[in-house]
Amino acid sequence: MPSLPRSLPRICVALGLNSISELARCAEREYKDGSTFLEFRLDALSDPAKGVEFVASFHRAHPEIPLLATCRHKQHAGAFKGSVERQIAILRDSAQAGAAAIDLEIESAECAKPAAAALREFASLIVSYHNFESTPALEPVLRKLRRIPADAYKLVTTARKPSDNLRLVQFARERRDFPLIAFTMSEQGTLTRILAPMLGCPFTYAAPSDMEGTAPGQIPAPVMRSVYRADKLTKQSRIYGVIADPVAHSKSPLIHNRAFHAKRIDAVYIPFLVPNNCLADWMKVATDLPVAGFSVTIPHKQRIVRYLDTIEPLAKRIGAVNTVWRKGGKWRGANTDAQGVLKPLAKHIQLNRAAILIAGYGGAARAAAIALAGSGARITITGRDMKKAQALARVAKGDAVSLASAEASHYDALVHATPVGMSPHPDGSLFKRVPADIVLDMVYNPHQTLLLTKAKQQGCIIVYGSEMLLEQAACQFEIWTGESAPRSVMQSALENHG
Repeated sequence: MPSLPRSLPRICVALGLNSISELARCAEREYKDGSTFLEFRLDALSDPAKGVEFVASFHRAHPEIPLLATCRHKQHAGAFKGSVERQIAILRDSAQAGAAAIDLEIESAECAKPAAAALREFASLIVSYHNFESTPALEPVLRKLRRIPADAYKLVTTARKPSDNLRLVQFARERRDFPLIAFTMSEQGTLTRILAPMLGCPFTYAAPSDMEGTAPGQIPAPVMRSVYRADKLTKQSRIYGVIADPVAHSKSPLIHNRAFHAKRIDAVYIPFLVPNNCLADWMKVATDLPVAGFSVTIPHKQRIVRYLDTIEPLAKRIGAVNTVWRKGGKWRGANTDAQGVLKPLAKHIQLNRAAILIAGYGGAARAAAIALAGSGARITITGRDMKKAQALARVAKGDAVSLASAEASHYDALVHATPVGMSPHPDGSLFKRVPADIVLDMVYNPHQTLLLTKAKQQGCIIVYGSEMLLEQAACQFEIWTGESAPRSVMQSALENHG
C-alpha cells in the first residue's frame, strides 16, 4: 500500500487553469524554471475528466516530477460540480495515470469512506481540511481527519491575527507518527507557508511564476526558492522579519535574505503583517515562535517602545524604534533610520550649515529630525496636522510651518517622511512645487515617486528612498548578526528586483 514518498520536494507549485492548453503551457514553464513538484487542480478545468489524460502525458514526458492531483468539489471551495462518486473516480484515474499523490477533502471522504480508502491502492492519499474563515481549535479538526485512513493529512486554516499563526506553528511542531501538512492562508499567514517544511511538514505550497495562486496568500515559487529559500531552512534556522501594515510592498526581505545567504547564515527574513491593533498579539508570537529580531515600520515605530525591555539612548531620544532584537532573554530596541538619513544627505550637503525641511511627524520623521538637529542642521517640520508638526519641532528645537508656507519658502534639503506616494497608492504627493535643492524621499516603493519626479523636473538633486533603506538595513544586519553587512550584495538584491 502506498505511503507518502519521503523524497518529495519541499515546495509544491499549485496549478489551477481553465483549459488543458493553458495547464500544459504553465506546467512546462514551471518545469523549465526549476519547479520539481506540481499540483494539478483538475476541478479548475472546464472538463476535469480530460485532466486525467494530461496527467498521463505529462508523467510520460517528465517521470521524475512527482504530481499531486486534486479535484475539489464546488461545495467545498473547489469547482467540481459532479457527484462525489465521479470526483473520486477522477482521482483514481489520475493515480493510475501517474499521479504520485491525490488530495481529497474531508467532506467528500466522509461521504464515501470505502471508496476513499480504496484510493490508497493506486497512490498516496492526502485527506485535507480547509477553513477559509478562521483558525478554529485544531485538535478536534485533526481527530476528524484521522478517522479517514490516509497517508498524510492536510490542515489549512485562515489567519486573522498574528497569534492564529502561532497556534498553527505550535501544533505543526508537535512530534507525530504521521505526515501533517499544516499552514494558514491569507497575507497574515505568510510566515506559516514559508516555515512549514522547517516545522516538519512534508512540503508547502507555492503559486506559479507571474500568476495568481489557487488559494489566498500563496507566494510565487521563484520567491519561495530564491528569496526565502524555504526548501533549505532547518529547525535551527533563525527567524527575522519586518512588522508593518501594509507590508506586502516591503523590499526588506529581498535585501536581508540575500545578505544572510551571502554570509552563509542559517536564517530567514519574513514580512509579518501586523495591524495597528495587534502589536501586543504580535509580541507574544515573536517571543514564543521564537523570533530573533525584526525591523519595525509604519505604523509601529513609536508604539513598539512600550513592549521593549531596553532601548538604546538615540532611539530613546527619538522616541521611535525601527530595529528590535533579543539578547539575554530581553527585547532590545535601536533606531537605524538616523544613519539612513545622515549618510545619504552628507554626500551632497554640509549638514551643520543646512536648512532642512522635514515633511511628517511619525517615527521616521522623528529619527530624521533629531539626527539632523544633532548634526547642527536648522530643522523645520511640516505636514497636514500642525499640532503634530509643532510637537516634533519642539523636540528637535526647530520650527513648524504649514504645507502652504513650506511650499512658498526655500530650503537646502527636503526630507519626505510620510507614506504619501507609497505603493499601492503611488499617485500622491504633498507638494505641488518642491521647495528645496535636494530631496530625499523615504518612500522606496515605487523607486521613482511622484515627488522625486517633480524634483527632477525642477532640477533638484534627488536621493532615492532605496539609499536610506540600504543604509539602515545594513546597520540592522550588523546589530543582529555581529558581522559586517555585505552592502554591495544587498544593493544588488534591491536593484535586480526593481
